[in-house]
Amino acid sequence: MAKEKEIKTNAMRILDRQKIKYEVLQYECDEFIDGLHTAEKTGAPVEQSFKTLVAQGKSKQYYVLVLPIAEEVDLKKAAKAVGEKSIEMIHVKDITAVSGYVRGGCSPIGMKKQYPTVIQECAAQFDKVYVSGGRIGTTLCMAPEDLKKVSRAEYADFIQ
Repeated sequence: MAKEKEIKTNAMRILDRQKIKYEVLQYECDEFIDGLHTAEKTGAPVEQSFKTLVAQGKSKQYYVLVLPIAEEVDLKKAAKAVGEKSIEMIHVKDITAVSGYVRGGCSPIGMKKQYPTVIQECAAQFDKVYVSGGRIGTTLCMAPEDLKKVSRAEYADFIQ
């Protein structure tokens, strides 16, 4: 009997290419659930689980914000962190067009384009962080420094 081949997401292929160690956690899920439910399903610690949001600045530039699942973005702080006068979250209907990912499966790794990315600075204190793997039902676990490197991100404080 043939071994079932794991279907890699774009995020996983990029991590493999850059020889970055990561763990894959799969969970059963048919539609979008929030990060808290995802952490519950995978057993990932809530404080180490991060969501990926996409915002757009006044300049029309897109930005990727990676923050703890239980926190909210402070748009003023986020704008300052990316060097914009102001930013706002993109509309849910635009997520796939902008990122290449679906809502609930948006990974900071391997979007359609390399957008400026900011990771909430508290991530640096953990040995591992959990982010979406690029599709609903897939979470990736890796060192925060590896996430920062592969997503070409900076650390900043932008939560409420």
